[in-house]
Amino acid sequence: MTLLATKPRLKVADEAWVATALLHREHPDRLDFEALEIREKAREQRSLVAAQYREITSVYQHAILHCVANLPRQTGAYRMLFATGRTTRRLFRPGDSYHPSREGGRMLPDRASLPSGYRALLDWYAAAYAPQIPAGEGGDPIMRLKGLGRSIWGDESPDQYVQRLRAGWS
Repeated sequence: MTLLATKPRLKVADEAWVATALLHREHPDRLDFEALEIREKAREQRSLVAAQYREITSVYQHAILHCVANLPRQTGAYRMLFATGRTTRRLFRPGDSYHPSREGGRMLPDRASLPSGYRALLDWYAAAYAPQIPAGEGGDPIMRLKGLGRSIWGDESPDQYVQRLRAGWS
């Protein structure tokens, strides 16, 4: 019996999540990662997590489409990653917006299905990563504008500010 046969069978979606989580932990200053970076991180981890050899392009496809919460569902309803750009991804957080076709989709790997060396990623996600964006604001770029420009009018109400700006109009 080979070592690979004794490891838990890891789903490709879980492999994409693990690779993305590892990137976030290694680069806490970065908001997101290119799908190619996620694929390469999965390739680095392949000897540790893969229960069977499969094409590494499967991880790329999951990072681009199959696991992406805010894209229409093609196959599984996974909500593991969030698209921040055409090919950039980050981990999905509770409160992020998602496509309605992914309602009820799995957001995290099952702890029991992860190799023991990667189970701590779930604890890190819950304690350090997921709470970083308040629920309701998610990754919505419009919601991140909340409060922007407050210094322009200071203590002045918005109506007074507009009246003051229009005062010189003829």
